[in-house]
Amino acid sequence: MGDNLKKTLKTILPIALGVFLVWYWYNSTAEEERKQIFYYIKDADLFWVGLSMVLGILGHISRAIRWNYLLQPLGYAPKLSNNVFIILMAYLTNLGIPRTGEILRATALTTYGNVPFEKGIGTIITERVIDVIMLFSIILATLLWQTDIILGFLEKVGIPFNKILILMGTGILMLAAFFLFIKKSSHNFASKIKKFVKGLMDGLLSIFKMKNKWAFLFHTLFIWACYIGMLWVIKFTVPETIDLSLGQLMVAFVAGALAMMFTNGGIGLYPIAVSQALTIFGISKISGDAFGWIMWISQTLMIVVFGAISFLVLPLLNRNR
Repeated sequence: MGDNLKKTLKTILPIALGVFLVWYWYNSTAEEERKQIFYYIKDADLFWVGLSMVLGILGHISRAIRWNYLLQPLGYAPKLSNNVFIILMAYLTNLGIPRTGEILRATALTTYGNVPFEKGIGTIITERVIDVIMLFSIILATLLWQTDIILGFLEKVGIPFNKILILMGTGILMLAAFFLFIKKSSHNFASKIKKFVKGLMDGLLSIFKMKNKWAFLFHTLFIWACYIGMLWVIKFTVPETIDLSLGQLMVAFVAGALAMMFTNGGIGLYPIAVSQALTIFGISKISGDAFGWIMWISQTLMIVVFGAISFLVLPLLNRNR
């Protein structure tokens, strides 16, 4: 009963939080502001919205190619088209129930590529670890790039820099103490952690042994360049954001990426996080909200449309399966 309750809460809470945030945003925004925001959304230049979607699709195709680079050393080479459809299906599934997309990817790969489930899920976990490393690298680079602006904003909202340093130092010490405890402990829980970390490290180190490691690195960088590019081109849909620099947009990118972790597909939270980040650079709430909603709507629409098509097309292209 306890496990079922946990699973139910993990499914319902992110959706409920997203719906609440949409409701909160709507009710905390004045009617005139909402009209202006809706006008920006309705009047958004479809060329830039379409280009953002194209960059998203290119990123997914690149991810499908990169996935095969992880599978090839294991002795498998699924069809690239199958990989693309499976990835799009997984993203659509994650909009409904968080993290079920990864299980779907591994299951579909078994069905349509004859790859054993445990091997498929291993490559997906490796992918996720690499993406987390990339995200933290981008966050660090953004903090170094926009240090003065971000620190000034934190001081303005009452979060002094010395407290941030103390918090970070405490976190690092606690993490070091935890890993030291795990390393020396022989408890069953510690053994599972060590086994899991070893598996992750083996997966990461296998990248350096693969035949196409440089192509793998290129596609990793290209995927994240597409993600940033998707946000960059949307700035041309709102007059007030056209002059934003790449460095300024990177702050919004980081805010949006972190928001995606807390609600399904960033529903409700993504536009709010992006808008708040843009206020640091003097962008009005109306323009910031419009920017965030245009970005979120365009990318969610892309996932819904192409994900649904993938669910239909994949079985048709693989009727013998």
